[in-house]
Amino acid sequence: MTEIERIDQLREELHRHNYNYYVLNAPEISDQEFDFLMRELQDLEAKHPEHRDENSPTMRVGSDINKNFTQVVHKYPMLSLANTYSESEVSDFYDRVKKSLNEEFEICCEMKYDGTSISLTYENGKLSRAVTRGDGVQGDDVTDNVKTIRSIPLVLHGEGYPSEFEIRGEILMPWEVFEELNREREAREEPLFANPRNAASGTLKLQNSAIVASRKLDAYLYYLLGENLPYDGHYENLKEVEKWGFKISDVTRKCKTLEEVFEFIRYWDTERKNLPVATDGIVLKVNSLRQQRNLGYTAKSPRWAIAYKFQAERACTRLNKVTYQVGRTGAVTPVANLDPVQLAGTVVKRASLHNADIIEGLDLHIGDMVYVEKGGEIIPKIVGVDKDARIMIGDKVRFITDCPECGSKLVRYKGEAAYYCTNDTACPPQIKGKIEHFISRRAMNIEGLGPETVDQFYQEGLIHDIADLYKLKASDIINLERMGEKSAENIISGIEQSKNVPFERVLFALGIRFVGETTAKTLVKAFKSIDALIHAGLDDLIHVDEIGEKIAQSIILYFADAKNRDIVERLRVAGVTMEADEQDTADRTEKLAGKSIVISGVFTYHSRDEYKAFIEKHGGKNVGSISSKTSFILAGDNMGPSKLEKAQKLGIAMVSEEEFLEMIK
Repeated sequence: MTEIERIDQLREELHRHNYNYYVLNAPEISDQEFDFLMRELQDLEAKHPEHRDENSPTMRVGSDINKNFTQVVHKYPMLSLANTYSESEVSDFYDRVKKSLNEEFEICCEMKYDGTSISLTYENGKLSRAVTRGDGVQGDDVTDNVKTIRSIPLVLHGEGYPSEFEIRGEILMPWEVFEELNREREAREEPLFANPRNAASGTLKLQNSAIVASRKLDAYLYYLLGENLPYDGHYENLKEVEKWGFKISDVTRKCKTLEEVFEFIRYWDTERKNLPVATDGIVLKVNSLRQQRNLGYTAKSPRWAIAYKFQAERACTRLNKVTYQVGRTGAVTPVANLDPVQLAGTVVKRASLHNADIIEGLDLHIGDMVYVEKGGEIIPKIVGVDKDARIMIGDKVRFITDCPECGSKLVRYKGEAAYYCTNDTACPPQIKGKIEHFISRRAMNIEGLGPETVDQFYQEGLIHDIADLYKLKASDIINLERMGEKSAENIISGIEQSKNVPFERVLFALGIRFVGETTAKTLVKAFKSIDALIHAGLDDLIHVDEIGEKIAQSIILYFADAKNRDIVERLRVAGVTMEADEQDTADRTEKLAGKSIVISGVFTYHSRDEYKAFIEKHGGKNVGSISSKTSFILAGDNMGPSKLEKAQKLGIAMVSEEEFLEMIK
């Protein structure tokens, strides 16, 4: 046997042993024998670099070569799931699906693993790319790091898999590994990870894949996408991909009735505590892919799936003091500082008190024994006080009157729960918060910059607002602490690339109060440029769909401030995009202008979401329910009988799929 043949043999053998050990939990050889074979392969590959293979088992050990992550657009957007916390809301979801489909369906119940989402692409049986969820539209290419995770196959087993497909799952750090990692960090006096999810996410984004390999991450895969999939059933596809070498949760169950769904939920509400990895709920999915397509999506999540979150765990501990944090909008948030207590797998020392009304309602005193919950929120919250435990307590907690950062008087606006510091030009947390929002991924997405770097640049006097970023040069920052030539170049390059970010994201990045991502898109569609928006009056703004007086007044106040107009002008001079893309504008028409359209039924040529996009693109408005104001119903097959009856009663026109496509042709 030649050395090349021996390399191929060893690769095949080690892939099989990896699968047996990490997926099947049924090793055939000892760890020592495995390590011996791995060293033999490493030595032979070093002698024959011409026979390199990106999916060799030796890639599992990682590399100490630093690599910057590149952004990759998802072929299929990675949307989040709608959350529910009660069985009645699960019933509502089930009833909505039943009503929309108007035919029999099954629900696939899965554990909701609490890790970091990943999308894996395979081509011709080999892992070609691994991308994080990112903002759902695009994420980071972390292929080299993912290759170190031994439960993810680099080369598939068996046969029958498509030539190209995508599979999604969750990358996790097992409890045992998490606790050991924190023990090591504590011994080195390093900050501890808050929970396994944060540890897994942080590990996956490390530049050094050799360190990633040492962290012993795991993965469960839960959704197959692509053309020519083996089955129409999601559950059946999971069982099939298991044969290809993927680690699939063995507790997944297919349910035919709502009662079976509840049985699954109630069982795992307690039994999940015995699992080796963190979970925070149950995911319910309509099993048929055809039915999933017909149900479609909302703007943020699929209609065919929902996440049932387990009820929050509660702990009791002592309140030692209350401190206050100032956010980028000037909102002041009270934080309870507690005796450390174990809660939902983590040690909790701080909890949110939200606002002055919450403090007053709890009747909090320093020294109180308080109940702390950690539910759907990352930050724990105080939900009650054990007043029977009051023996010796300190002062009653009263909300502060002055900003803890700059000393300015706090104000509370009519209808607001929060107190605000209005000194937005000289209050450090507000200035830094605005810059952090501006550089964030959903906004300008400036690579290399984060909160610590922003704080460092601010303390050094290099930046005082968002426009100052575009004056930075590599020579300004290269000699700063923890900054080298490569880091400096990456930051300057990231700032330069941000000039190409589309106008709708620039508008969101400005941080105008109440102008989120969706509102920014609506405003750009209506006004096209920053100049048009600056000169828009109250009437101009509130005549735009979904822009109420509250948002309109906020926009007017923002641009009425000379400092804000100066920042916008400096951004424009720096080359930041300040108007809508002409091509995108050119593609839009007014063929459906003024029409309110309801979509109902099952379609052949496009999904519901695609039809919604068509309606918006051609000037129409999507509405969810039928009324006398409905222009027409885009009607597919199996339209619900109640909708049909109401439409006939109101005399609403029915437009078929073919007629609609001809209408917008």
